[in-house]
Amino acid sequence: MPGVAVQAPNGAAGGTRARSTRRGGRWRLESPAAGRGRHAAGCEGGKDEEEEKGKGSRRRRRKKKGGQERLWAEPSPGPQGPPRAQAPQPEAVGCWAPHTMFSVLSYGRLVARAVLGGLSQTDSRDYSLVTASCGFGKDFRKGILKKGMCYGDDACFVARHRSADVLGVADGVGGWRDYGVDPSQFSGTLMRTCERLVKEGRFIPSNPVGILTTSYCELLQNKVPLLGSSTACIVVLDRTSHRLHTANLGDSGFLVVRGGEVVHRSDEQQHYFNTPFQLSIAPPEAEGVVFSDSPDAADSTTFDVQLGDIILTATDGLFDNMPDYMILQELKKLKNSNYESIQQTARSIAEQAHELAYDPNYMSPFAQFACDNGLNVRGGKPDDITVLLSILVFSNFSSNYFIVGRQLKLHTCKTLNEQHLHFSSLVYRISRMNFNDVYSA
Repeated sequence: MPGVAVQAPNGAAGGTRARSTRRGGRWRLESPAAGRGRHAAGCEGGKDEEEEKGKGSRRRRRKKKGGQERLWAEPSPGPQGPPRAQAPQPEAVGCWAPHTMFSVLSYGRLVARAVLGGLSQTDSRDYSLVTASCGFGKDFRKGILKKGMCYGDDACFVARHRSADVLGVADGVGGWRDYGVDPSQFSGTLMRTCERLVKEGRFIPSNPVGILTTSYCELLQNKVPLLGSSTACIVVLDRTSHRLHTANLGDSGFLVVRGGEVVHRSDEQQHYFNTPFQLSIAPPEAEGVVFSDSPDAADSTTFDVQLGDIILTATDGLFDNMPDYMILQELKKLKNSNYESIQQTARSIAEQAHELAYDPNYMSPFAQFACDNGLNVRGGKPDDITVLLSILVFSNFSSNYFIVGRQLKLHTCKTLNEQHLHFSSLVYRISRMNFNDVYSA
């Protein structure tokens, strides 16, 4: 209820008018000067109040609930001379300021809610990928794939920009060697261009085909012609919308595994047996002879993903030698989402595919596909193998930590062991972090 002011009887010292106000269910009598300064004084009392007048000051007594008396003095305006010195302030006589305490506590609660709400909102919105990789070439050289490197004719990249994680694989067409062309140059340049476009922010997360198109156009515009052909598969995670956008051209591809089952997979694109769709740049005399598909021919999909989903992106060297059930058996060995565990599983999958590729008695998926096309083929298919294995996690478990609305920029994937929230200063302290590079410099 708003305060109701009434005029006091005539005769107040110095012609001062007093007013009675009701605030919060309590009545009080005060002068205009006292009304202006009541919050500075910091005291509100019970219902009983009396005013005592003196020569140079007025003394007020108010009873606090429970019988505690609170007392202070205020200067009285008028011609009597300068006001006397004020008596000790409420805190000096044991007066507590409930509205001040309430303000402090309310402010603290609001800040705490904002902090906790912000963290909860960040965790619920932002996902990220922890990715490890492994690759093998036909010449038996193997090892953990490093940034900017290819295995055989395969190439890949992993990049990040603001709200999206992007990764891709490409498989150079080996037939160009018959014409004196290194197939790895085309696939490697294509992937490096895709990576650069992502890091520069020249892409739309919901349009992975656009990444492929822009990269291919840059290759076409090179002053020195870069001859060759390659398949390509691009996977984009929109961290905010929890959606995965993919574009696949040819026989490379991806699997999304949830709860031990394949819930999404790419469709293989073939002109005919063992002739996949491909991006190509051919010399003028070979135009019309070499297969050359448009990036727009890529198969595009968009779907929601969930925390803990496993995304496996690989070239045909994996899928031609390992059926889904074997891949799922290896993925069951993945115990947690830290980088070391993912790296170990990626290596295990690549090693098994590499061994099966050279088993002459193994009925591989490639051999089965050949039989379906009327060819009597048995055994694995020796080929370059590239595997990117990713797990979907909260972004505070990967390369981005969000702390009270500020982004702590860390450029490598990390495992968060402990978070300490110090409420008194509202500062987050993150300690004992293990730093693990997804890719070496």
